[in-house]
Amino acid sequence: MTRVWEDGHLTGITAKIDKNRNHQTILGPELAGVGRCPHCGVKDPRMELEWSSSSPTIRADGKQSFYWAAYRCATCGSITAVKAKPISNEKFSVLELFPHAKSAHDDLPLRVRTYLQQAYDTLHSPDAAAVMAGSAVDAMLKERGLEDGSLYKRIDQALKANILTQGMADWAHEVRLGSNRPRHSDAENPHVSPAEAQQAVDFAEALGNFMFVLTARIERGIVEAKGADAD
Repeated sequence: MTRVWEDGHLTGITAKIDKNRNHQTILGPELAGVGRCPHCGVKDPRMELEWSSSSPTIRADGKQSFYWAAYRCATCGSITAVKAKPISNEKFSVLELFPHAKSAHDDLPLRVRTYLQQAYDTLHSPDAAAVMAGSAVDAMLKERGLEDGSLYKRIDQALKANILTQGMADWAHEVRLGSNRPRHSDAENPHVSPAEAQQAVDFAEALGNFMFVLTARIERGIVEAKGADAD
């Protein structure tokens, strides 16, 4: 998910200015404009206030202080911390959310990145997230020329071709990548649990980092090091 910044703010994410019992300024009861919950990925989540500072928090380094608040996703119950500052008599502008919403790395091939992002965005629906994670892994293997056979057979082919390590291959065989793993236990439990979906997405993310992101980072590092030597 692309986060659009404008003048240091996250565009579109705001909270009304409210007053507590002591008439101190706090962030309002709901956070508006959050595209997806950073935890469960549900679209347009209802984010309800759990706590808010009544003034910019004190810091000892002399730098600018900000208001902070904690909002709860009504779907998954997880807490997102909010850093904000008032921009009018009626509204706070959100500067940053913690944790950040998951975003597939730019160094991934487009098709891989699209599937992995969909896996992040559907974690609130475990079956869909596992399918998207499996599709991301499938796309990664195809990028390396492994197109024939089941997903798990191609993972074994990638191991033999030294594309994957033994550990990565073993991990792949332990996770449920959508409907790609024909096991008796899966037939008895056709639906993917939230924990299994998270494992599948974690594996797809790690595999993408291993196969593409780390390689791209190394290549950039070599170019930068040569440029430094030339200077």
